[in-house]
Amino acid sequence: MVDAVGIVLAAGAGVRFGGPKALARDDDGTPWVEIACRTLLDGGCQDVIVTLGAGADEAGPLVPGWATTAVVPDWVDGASASLRAGLAAAAGTSADVAVITLVDLPHLPSAAVRRMLGADDGAVGAGTLRRAVHDGRPGHPVVVGRRHWEPIANSVTGDLGAAGYLREHAATAVDCTDLGGGDDVDRR
Repeated sequence: MVDAVGIVLAAGAGVRFGGPKALARDDDGTPWVEIACRTLLDGGCQDVIVTLGAGADEAGPLVPGWATTAVVPDWVDGASASLRAGLAAAAGTSADVAVITLVDLPHLPSAAVRRMLGADDGAVGAGTLRRAVHDGRPGHPVVVGRRHWEPIANSVTGDLGAAGYLREHAATAVDCTDLGGGDDVDRR
């Protein structure tokens, strides 16, 4: 079994959503941040890190006690700041790979994480780059081997995340369409 750390990117202001998505809850009142953490844990991650920025004081108590919180002081700089903070926190773990997802994917099943970590060949390690594809569109979760953490952190800017790096380094596409849950929630 691979040593995997999950990273939930949850630091944004959620402008289109009307507030920080780290504070959002599903219809039964379960915080999205808790759902994302549980999805990663149930999918095979040994540890989970949640990045918080906008609304961090209110969102912190929503993070399960077994997960680690990484506060992103420069969260206004976009997804890149959240990703850098998550990867920096992951560097303090023994994990070989990070499984990265977004807080606004409350319907993403843990089966998608398992598929990304197994992805037919099961050969996941420090050099891995895998990206889920949903209906032909790149999405999450993304599996990033430890060897890529620093180069990604050094290359990301603004609100684009690691899409350019994944494209440039030919990340393996793993079709997760049949599992559903790949659409992020941008509006209430």
